[in-house]
Amino acid sequence: MSLRHLAREIVIQALFSWDFYEKDASRSDDVFSFALAERDQLHDVDFPKELFNGVIRKVDVLDDIIEKAAPAWPIDRIAPVDRNILRVGIYEMLFSGRADVPPRVAINEAIELAKTYGGPNSYKFVSGVLGSIYEASDLKEKEQAKKALDPKNFPVSKKGGAIVYSVNEGGDIMLGLVHDIFGKWTLSKGGVDDDPSIEEGTARVVLDEMGATVEIEQKIGENEYLANDKEHGKIRKQVTYFVAKSPFEPLKVSEEKSGLTDAQWFSLDEIKDLPMYDDITPIVKKAVTQIKKNLK
Repeated sequence: MSLRHLAREIVIQALFSWDFYEKDASRSDDVFSFALAERDQLHDVDFPKELFNGVIRKVDVLDDIIEKAAPAWPIDRIAPVDRNILRVGIYEMLFSGRADVPPRVAINEAIELAKTYGGPNSYKFVSGVLGSIYEASDLKEKEQAKKALDPKNFPVSKKGGAIVYSVNEGGDIMLGLVHDIFGKWTLSKGGVDDDPSIEEGTARVVLDEMGATVEIEQKIGENEYLANDKEHGKIRKQVTYFVAKSPFEPLKVSEEKSGLTDAQWFSLDEIKDLPMYDDITPIVKKAVTQIKKNLK
């Protein structure tokens, strides 16, 4: 059981007692303290206390909302447990202001409380009332708008990249890099959404971009960044990088790759002085360490 769920149970118990005493404001602190004392495993009391006091302050508004959402059920005819679960659920949905408690979470928590403490059909009643409030308010539109702006919900495009290496005639480790139009030496990478696997796609990309036939050895790292797409708008580009071995043969950048201007082999000493992107440098360093292990 989560601590938040336990905190809500304490609030429901305290509200039930407060309701029993006909919402006597002078008893609110006592009933909350009593409910809290029975659950000594909860050490952080800020959340339940804030929730309890918030419901008490807004109880008339909450009850009015309940009666409008369930007109066939006057507030005094609703079972006390169900009534207070609804009060808590509506308060969390509409008035708590907690970004970490989305409306859907508040509804689900109320339903679970009704299953535990209510009658056989309480959870259906609570679900119906809170669901109708959710649909009638602007909460749904706000959640959808927020979801649309959350990068986690952007479409994903997968890319494969490679730290291409070879060994020259003198036994030196050489890395194959491409030069882009922004003046940086970087790794060969490209989209692999339509390939059978990321590994096969990465090998194809390297061959297309720099003319190197590679054998993918192992995954070495990954990163993610946001980009604009003409068709989908904002998308998440997820790049997986591999160590890839190639014969030491001349490299040639593809004429079809308009964003690239050159492809060359560099020794490990030469790599240190090249202009490279900050997010690429640690991947290259990690790959070099692994390549040296592989060649031992």
